[in-house]
Amino acid sequence: MDIDFPLVLVVLTFATGLIWLADKLFLRDRRLAAYRASGAAGDVGDGSSSESEEPKEPYLVDLSRSFFPVLAIVLVLRSFLVEPFQIPSGSMLPTLEVGDFILVNKYAYGMRLPVAGTKVVPVGDPQRGDVMVFRYPEDGQTNYIKRVIGLPGDHIRYRDKQLFINGERVETRFIARLPPMELRREDLGEVEHDIFLTMGRPGGSGEGEWLVPEGHYFVMGDNRDNSNDSRYWGTVPDELVVGKAFAIWMHWKSLTSLPSFDRVGGIE
Repeated sequence: MDIDFPLVLVVLTFATGLIWLADKLFLRDRRLAAYRASGAAGDVGDGSSSESEEPKEPYLVDLSRSFFPVLAIVLVLRSFLVEPFQIPSGSMLPTLEVGDFILVNKYAYGMRLPVAGTKVVPVGDPQRGDVMVFRYPEDGQTNYIKRVIGLPGDHIRYRDKQLFINGERVETRFIARLPPMELRREDLGEVEHDIFLTMGRPGGSGEGEWLVPEGHYFVMGDNRDNSNDSRYWGTVPDELVVGKAFAIWMHWKSLTSLPSFDRVGGIE
């Protein structure tokens, strides 16, 4: 069973914070008064008074006081600023490889409440060509990463491995043959990026026409013939958007291999 880490983090942060706050506001004074009333804080045998001493904190309180600041910082960072992800599949080849560890800007598309995903501070919106992380629309939980192709109101057509946006052909140019793949450079206006097309595979897979609804985005993988994307399950609603992928900080394909930093850099 998949663990909902953001939900676990929120619950732990609030739980430790409430325990620490309740002890500071109410329980500590009662515990100290009971300690002193019991005589445990009397003379210690050398004539000095230990009334300034305090009883040892309960284990749960001590644990909460220690962990709450750390959990709170992690929650703020990953909810509103930057969150790390690992690439699990080859759907974004050649841009992103299996085992790439990436950083996602959570602030680029507005500040959102953790878990709920509700936007509370609008900052910006996904733009055509962005590499975007979002929650899979069919379950609302699994994190996916694709490239934004269509914005709200756009008409998208995909025929014979050729992309059209609002009736205009998206230009690509041949780079190399890397059997069984063909490497091409695609021009999405201000964004140029590489894509893979499978050589010898007919262009019927994923063909169709779509009108992007308001508040939704049409996304595709750069590995066009090997990507489960909007061509098959529809558009991504804004409330499922997580953030913009902007950098690779490490590559570690498996536990049996060594981490590599050769791919460190920005994401086109």
